[in-house]
Amino acid sequence: MKTLVRTTNAVRLSFLQALLANSGIHTEVFDGNISALEAGIGAFPRRLAVSPAQKLAAETILRDAEEFYDD
Repeated sequence: MKTLVRTTNAVRLSFLQALLANSGIHTEVFDGNISALEAGIGAFPRRLAVSPAQKLAAETILRDAEEFYDD
C-alpha cells in the first residue's frame, strides 16, 4: 500500500475515501486506531493509502478535486 494523504480531519478523510470509492479505487486507512489512545484530540494524522497499481489514478482524482495535500 502507498500513502496518498495524511490528515487529522476525520470528515475530510471520509470525503476522500468516498471520492476514490466512487471511481472504483479501494482505500485503506492506517493509524485510525490511534484515536483510542489519544482521546480524540487529533494529534496524530491518519494515512489514506491505496495499492501501488492504483496510486497514479488516485493521485489524479485527488488533484482534479484539489484535495491532494496533507493537513
